[in-house]
Amino acid sequence: MNAGIQVRERHTKHWAPAFKKLRRLKVQKVKLPNFREEDTISELTPDQIRSRMKEQGILPPRSWMERPITISATGAVFEPYIPPEGDGKLSSLTLGGAKQSMEFLSKKSKSMLAVRKIRSFEDNFSPSTFAEEAQDIYIKAHKALVEKDYDTLHQCVTELCFPLMTEDLKMCTTRWQFLKSLEPPRVVHARCTDIINKENIFSQVTVRFHTQQTLAVYDRFGRLIYGSEVVAKDVVEYVVFEKHLANSYGLWRIHEKIIPDWMPAREPGRKTYVQQKPVAESEPVADTAVPATPTEQSAAVA
Repeated sequence: MNAGIQVRERHTKHWAPAFKKLRRLKVQKVKLPNFREEDTISELTPDQIRSRMKEQGILPPRSWMERPITISATGAVFEPYIPPEGDGKLSSLTLGGAKQSMEFLSKKSKSMLAVRKIRSFEDNFSPSTFAEEAQDIYIKAHKALVEKDYDTLHQCVTELCFPLMTEDLKMCTTRWQFLKSLEPPRVVHARCTDIINKENIFSQVTVRFHTQQTLAVYDRFGRLIYGSEVVAKDVVEYVVFEKHLANSYGLWRIHEKIIPDWMPAREPGRKTYVQQKPVAESEPVADTAVPATPTEQSAAVA
């Protein structure tokens, strides 16, 4: 009557029934993988393949592949600022300087709207204080470029500006020094735009620098190809700083420098080449052998 039925008697029970659950969990059934599944998958129907993938928790394959894209910087300067001709040389007391001041005031309305947009993301943003912050970023970026500290340089410049600054200086040694500011830096232009959707907003602020610097570039042989470490030059630059406002961890970074059309072309750097060793031409060796003359004995034999 008790065939096939497990009966618990006193002498078959474990002496510690409190750990009955742990003893049951000590041995678990494991489903081993079928290593020959690929051989038999061609014989399965689409419904069987779908049920097997659903059982294993695998999503069905797609005909396209999606890859995440991170847009951390724009590819150009939108609405670039056009510097007035003769900037840095005209005084505000002259007629040309007064015209420049009036043009700056007339174009200030769009910049104020952009500044208001930036303040909606940054409450403490102010053009006067940002100009000083931008100068610190400018100096930090150029020092990192001289020392070839690319990790720090990536934090100070965008992905558009990084190859422009480093491409021509890979095989060179640079000596750069910031001496002083001839005029306080000031914000002259500000713009905001959205990319892909309305919430993804980028901001670009153009800052004017009038500074005194020294720059010297040496080639791989240690020869001076551009500038000088002794002669200081007055430099007027319009640097565009960009920030991804939609990113809460975004940083203000150098995006590009505006070079107006009226600015004269820069002096090109002197190129150096490896001097080839002169090949000494060997002079033809004159034949000093004396022609043999027949002797009397050889003549008699003949």
